[in-house]
Amino acid sequence: MTLVATSRQGVAIRLTDERWLHIVEEHSELAGLLESVLDAIEAADAVFEGGSGEKLAARQLEDGKHLVVVYREL
Repeated sequence: MTLVATSRQGVAIRLTDERWLHIVEEHSELAGLLESVLDAIEAADAVFEGGSGEKLAARQLEDGKHLVVVYREL
């Protein structure tokens, strides 16, 4: 299954099952936070430019706890 979030720039960002599995294998603390990851893309508190053309969407989850999602707009 492929999920889609729309970035603040209006670009559809796809997240496939394969990519999500890769993400949680490397970052097990994100297991169970799939909706939060998609929400961070769609409703980021701030979006930063990465050094290689990627975007970094930051969203506060709770006081003192933020989620940063890295994605590309193609």
